[in-house]
Amino acid sequence: MTPAFAAVMPPFDADRMHAAYAVDVVDSGPRRGTFCRVNMVSSLDGAATLAGRSGGLGDPEDQRLMSVLRSHADVVVVGAGTVRAEGYGGAAVVAEDAAWRAARGRAPQPRFALVSTGLGLGPDHPFFARALERPVVLTSRSAPPDRRAALAGVADVIVAGHDDVDLPSALAELAARGMRSVLSEGGPRLLGALAAADLVDELCVSIGPLVVGGEAGRIVVSGTEAPRDMRFVHAILGERMLFVRSARDAFAPDASVQGVD
Repeated sequence: MTPAFAAVMPPFDADRMHAAYAVDVVDSGPRRGTFCRVNMVSSLDGAATLAGRSGGLGDPEDQRLMSVLRSHADVVVVGAGTVRAEGYGGAAVVAEDAAWRAARGRAPQPRFALVSTGLGLGPDHPFFARALERPVVLTSRSAPPDRRAALAGVADVIVAGHDDVDLPSALAELAARGMRSVLSEGGPRLLGALAAADLVDELCVSIGPLVVGGEAGRIVVSGTEAPRDMRFVHAILGERMLFVRSARDAFAPDASVQGVD
């Protein structure tokens, strides 16, 4: 398959982007009936953050694309550090995308799942208090029992793994509850753990035209190198940013039907 390259000029064409990022979770492939997409943002020189936040690298089109990607997911998975840094809480998708979901028989908003062993976020945190759909907590047996009990009142708590969260088991538990299409928004350590467990089926990266320098980390943080072959699906040029989609062979769609030719 040859990757598709196209220019998307303002205003943002939501219908075109929905077609370009369509998800088809089929009962085949490396993990039958499940799909894990990761969405990250990066500078030209590979920085994952600017002044400590990933949001500083994006722009309004990147934020709008984030809503589109969330619209295709059953659940958005995010690490506790990213929730703190980026201010998660409240609506996940804009009204237009909520209507897009509802028209297809889905809840207007996807659910969110927090990955945390320490459970340092209390039930009054906006991630829980402002959620429009009941959140999920993915944790381990080593998590403090009193914190698990407190969060059980505001979220569905799934225990997977003993010392750390066992991500393959956690995603299997999500799928068993009907959340088969997963979107992870990081951070870099969560992406590193997903990659190390060979769970990343697709990686979407919004690349901003910035050279950051400094000591900012990469979008993947892990202890060891673990190369995973992927194929480019498309690169879409926005008003300012470049939106790159890549996937494992089993999940790489035919670019000719993506609406980006």
